[in-house]
Amino acid sequence: MLVESFLDYLRYERNASARTVGEYRDDLKAFESFFKGLDSTLSWENLDTDVAREWIVSMMEHGHKASSVHRRLSALRSMYRFLLRRGYVQHDPVHHLSAPKKERVLPAFIREEDMQRLLEGPQMFEDSFEGRRDHLIIAVFYETGLRVSELVGLNLDDFNLSMMTLKVTGKGNKQRIVPFGDSLLHLINIYIGERSRLGAVDGQAFFVSLKGERVKVPAVRKMVKEKLGLVTMQQKRSPHVLRHTFATTMLNHHADLQSVKELLGHSRLSTTEIYTHTTFEELKKEYQHAHPRA
Repeated sequence: MLVESFLDYLRYERNASARTVGEYRDDLKAFESFFKGLDSTLSWENLDTDVAREWIVSMMEHGHKASSVHRRLSALRSMYRFLLRRGYVQHDPVHHLSAPKKERVLPAFIREEDMQRLLEGPQMFEDSFEGRRDHLIIAVFYETGLRVSELVGLNLDDFNLSMMTLKVTGKGNKQRIVPFGDSLLHLINIYIGERSRLGAVDGQAFFVSLKGERVKVPAVRKMVKEKLGLVTMQQKRSPHVLRHTFATTMLNHHADLQSVKELLGHSRLSTTEIYTHTTFEELKKEYQHAHPRA
């Protein structure tokens, strides 16, 4: 009865979607079945924090992910806030209850040997303007760690070829200077020569289409997915995966974490630290593969 009152509140007062209402019903009914299975005298009005905590432990023991537990506990919290406001209960048993820490998803990246094969291998890119442009785009992602929006927004005057640096405008219009090496400089010079022969070009836009228009994000995403598909079978094959690949490669070659943070344009070091977990996972794989007692 109390569950249905809460669901009616969601449906008619909060204008929640049928899907949301259904998810809340499933989560709340799961909890109700749990506490009734513990003790038939328990009800929404008289159960305590220990019962709710035991439910969390039970879910974790049965293999539920932390994200799933968080969602169910959120439904429970919403229900009790409603019950308290309407005077159906006198206390909230889940108010101070802590949920388990969510799993941190490690970022996907491409192996160094696969990136080398893509960038240096024969017939990976067409012998045309678009082929040379796409080759450079992949190289820029891999060698500078740019976001796709940052790459698409590049202008000619963002490149300082004599200093081999790139001015990048990131989130919140924050600018940073990113260095690049000889291999990228070589590809840039080839592309600039090709670009100058196009004729009419959209202003200062650096990466352009055959029509001279600034390249669009969806087109870059599509191209990157296709090209990465030549060297890897993994599902995630996006520009952001190349950004992850840049960071992972830098740390694998002993770059300072603070330096990688600055190159990526992260505002907090904690955002960059996830890549140290990635490199450690690779280290574990190497150990397990190489050591006879692993």
